[in-house]
Amino acid sequence: MGSTYAQKSVGSELKHWRAVRRISQLELAVRAGTTQRHLSFIESGRSRPGRAIVIRLAESLGLSLRERNSLLTTAGYAPVFTESGLDEAALRPVRTALEQILHGHLPYPALVIAPYGRVVAANDAVEVFTEDASPELLEPPVNMLRLMLHPKGMGPRVSNLDEWGRHVIENLRARALRSPDPRLDAFVDELAGYVPEAPVGPDHLGFSVPMRLASADGELRLITTLTSFATATDVTLAELHLEAFLPADQATADLLRIRAERRRPS
Repeated sequence: MGSTYAQKSVGSELKHWRAVRRISQLELAVRAGTTQRHLSFIESGRSRPGRAIVIRLAESLGLSLRERNSLLTTAGYAPVFTESGLDEAALRPVRTALEQILHGHLPYPALVIAPYGRVVAANDAVEVFTEDASPELLEPPVNMLRLMLHPKGMGPRVSNLDEWGRHVIENLRARALRSPDPRLDAFVDELAGYVPEAPVGPDHLGFSVPMRLASADGELRLITTLTSFATATDVTLAELHLEAFLPADQATADLLRIRAERRRPS
């Protein structure tokens, strides 16, 4: 009975992910190097999939490492991707390398962020984001997305919050569509409540614009670069991304350099 339940469960999971990805049974079968008949038997519970085909199907569906482990478990197999703590020995070299990257990005802000905006590492330049923020938003673990949009965080200092915040929300919604998660849906709804509604005007370009952030030293115009660890085989590392901010103009570069010089010990 347990084996039959696992077969039916993995079949329903595959159908669920095909619906989310909008992939036909035939297309998935071709991608995974199998036949539509075989996939049909797996989805209906008439055939027990081997470990290798489950891995190929998960990869062909573009599932995250966590989702691939979950599909393997549902099919009755042990997870194949490790999940280490950032402080564990296995990820210590990665943590050291990330800290070097963060330091090397100075005098510009950079952070390493885990799912849902949780900050796991940052350089000293991120103090420009915490300026005048309410203390409760700065209690660890700091959530960078909430800090950026919250009315007690950076929100009142972002002069183009409606346009820039909308871009943040749309990216999160796209992620929620790709990997449905009620927790993420609730978080997106929370953040959307902090962003003012604004009509899309004729000059809307459809992509992110520089964030215009007021600071004690003047307005900063910042653009963002995101780096993910696409070839990671550890779940924790695969779910991190490096968010580095760059000056959009020379005035911003000068102001960030001045702030960095002030932070240096005399």
